[in-house]
Amino acid sequence: MKTVVRSPEPFFYPEGKTGILLIHGFSGTPSELRPMGEYFKSRGFTVYAPLLPGHGTSPEDMEKTGWKDWWQAVLDAHDRMMREDLDHLFVAGLSMGGVLSLMLAAERPVHGVISMCAPVWIRDRRAFLADLVKYVYRFKPRSVHRDPEIEAHLVPYDRTPVKCVGELLRLIRRMKKKLPEVKVPALVVQAARDELILEKSAHYILDHLGSSEKRLKWYEKSTHIITVDKERMKLFRDVEAFVRTVTGSGEPRIGLNVKER
Repeated sequence: MKTVVRSPEPFFYPEGKTGILLIHGFSGTPSELRPMGEYFKSRGFTVYAPLLPGHGTSPEDMEKTGWKDWWQAVLDAHDRMMREDLDHLFVAGLSMGGVLSLMLAAERPVHGVISMCAPVWIRDRRAFLADLVKYVYRFKPRSVHRDPEIEAHLVPYDRTPVKCVGELLRLIRRMKKKLPEVKVPALVVQAARDELILEKSAHYILDHLGSSEKRLKWYEKSTHIITVDKERMKLFRDVEAFVRTVTGSGEPRIGLNVKER
């Protein structure tokens, strides 16, 4: 197995006039997005992947945060990208990062959004009891252990704060209400072998987006952490094709010097 240098730290690659903001998933880190970031860096894009509050340190730190903290970090990351000399800006997120990316596309100026394995429905139905049991069970032991090739890219927690599972569900409910407000081109990505979310989540997102340009792309051999799975290079090329199709359609449709929409 190839040795992978893992780091939970954020990364920023200033390369070109098209920017891509990458948002990691629940209890994850930018490490799960680094191969994607390096791909787009090599293709001449400016890439930024922030570290969300409570992530990349300890479960106890995460327990002190909630969806509003994660959302504010994404808004701050968007502000940072808006200060760059860019002609176009896209946002892409994995899992919970996909939820946050869709919310950002509804509320802030971007030229396109890519959601990857974003949850609407979670497979483990015990998640819906989080607000009831969080006072009894503070942490849920990690139960999913993935293929070593995938694990090599991750910096996971060994426990998940139960309180934060409830926060994730609140974030998903907010995202569902915001989907009709997403008007920019959208690419919805879903792994066919997703072990954490129900695949019908992708259909729900596609059907409720307000975008006139939208498509759903399936990856038959991939699991939830699709950005480091078997079909990651195909995913990266597909996302690049989507971005280049949007940017090649003419002048930017929104001014990147506008902070709010």
